[in-house]
Amino acid sequence: MAFKATLFVFLLVAAVAIVLVPMAEAQLGLISGLLGLIRIQGTLFCTPNGNVGTGGATATPVFSNATVQLLCGTAGNVISTVTTNGSGIFSILLDPLQFLLNSLLSDCKLLVKTPLSACNSSLSGLTGLLSSPLQFIGNTIAGLLSIVNIIPVGFKLINN
Repeated sequence: MAFKATLFVFLLVAAVAIVLVPMAEAQLGLISGLLGLIRIQGTLFCTPNGNVGTGGATATPVFSNATVQLLCGTAGNVISTVTTNGSGIFSILLDPLQFLLNSLLSDCKLLVKTPLSACNSSLSGLTGLLSSPLQFIGNTIAGLLSIVNIIPVGFKLINN
């Protein structure tokens, strides 16, 4: 009798594993979750909207040493904070096992906490912060590492 009960439990667990493991792998990418990351990256320019000016990227000054935050949820929880480098580039790395791509794209945004006057004193009359939603642009494979690439859609000046 004990053998039958043990065999039944074993078969039940095996059946559940056969059904649930492929679903979890399809949704979360079990292997890529363990060997992957999410990268949110972009370049911040010293313009009223933080984007490339009409003269193109070479004619538009960058916004270096700016604080960029990733905010998620209706309460605007700060998930990560980084500083742009001397070329205005920022990069935020996230663990894909802690964040779902759809949630990042729909519930999160980037916010530049540094005032525009810090990169150009002639912009001191502009009050507010730069904000941008996020956009998925594809995956990159680097060896065994799978990288989900996300960029800002476009920064806009919002009232703080």
